[in-house]
Amino acid sequence: MSITGLRPVTGTTGDPLAEAIELTKRLKLPHIRRAMADLIPTAKAQRWDPAEVVRVLLAEEAAGRDQANLRTRRKRATFPAGKTFGDWDEAASSIPRPTQDALRTLEWVHRKENLSICGPSGTGKSHFCEALGQAAVEAGMTVAWFTIEDLGVMVRRHRPDDSVTRAMARLIRTDLIIVDDIGLLPVSADAAEGFYRLVDAAYERRALAVSSNLHPSGFDEIMPKTLATATVDRLLHHAHVVVTQGESFRLNQATNGRGVKRLH
Repeated sequence: MSITGLRPVTGTTGDPLAEAIELTKRLKLPHIRRAMADLIPTAKAQRWDPAEVVRVLLAEEAAGRDQANLRTRRKRATFPAGKTFGDWDEAASSIPRPTQDALRTLEWVHRKENLSICGPSGTGKSHFCEALGQAAVEAGMTVAWFTIEDLGVMVRRHRPDDSVTRAMARLIRTDLIIVDDIGLLPVSADAAEGFYRLVDAAYERRALAVSSNLHPSGFDEIMPKTLATATVDRLLHHAHVVVTQGESFRLNQATNGRGVKRLH
C-alpha cells in the first residue's frame, strides 16, 4: 500500500513546509496556508500528535471558509444600515418581549412563513427587520433586502425581454426576503406589479418579511385594489402580524438633543 504524499514529488525543493504551502495554493486552501507558518513550528516544539496537527489545520480552514461565506451572504443581502440585535433595545420597543424572542428564533423562516410589521414611522420596524435578517445570515441563511420601488426597477429591467418570471424565480431561491418601508409614498404601477409577483412567487415557498406604515389591509390605499387584494391574500395567509406603537425613536432623540453630537 502506498500513500501519494509519501512519494517524492517532482520538482521538490527539499523543504517540506514550502512544498506544503505550494500544495495549499494548488488545492485552494488559503486558511490552512495562513495557519501553517505559526502552527507547524509550535507542533514540532510541543511534539503534537500528527492527527492533532491535521485536525487543527482542517478546523482553521473550516472556520475561515465559514467566515468568508458569512461575509459573502451579508454583502449579497445589501442591508441598508448594518443594524443588528447588538444595538436593539428590547425594552424600548412596543413589540411584546415574548413576540420578539419567538421571532428571533427564526423558526418562522424555516417554516416559510411571513412577517408583517406595521406601525408609525420611527417605531423600530426597519431596525427589527434588518436585525432579523442579520441573524438569519449569521445562522447560515441567505437574505435579500428590497424597498418596494427596487421591485419596480426589477420589473422594468426585465420586462423588455419578458424575463420577469425568471428573475423572480432566481430571487426566491433566497431563504428570507425583506421588503422595507411600504406605505410612505404611493406605489408606482411597476412596483405594485413587482410586489405582487414576489409575494405570489414566494407563497408557501420562501419566507417574506414586510415593514409598512400601513396595515396590509390598507394596501389598497397605495396600489390598485384588485392587485392589493390578491397580494394581501397571499401575504397574510401564513403570516405573523406585528403592530408597533408609540412615538418615533428618531424624533424623541432629536427633541432630547441626542440626535447629534454636541458642538464645541
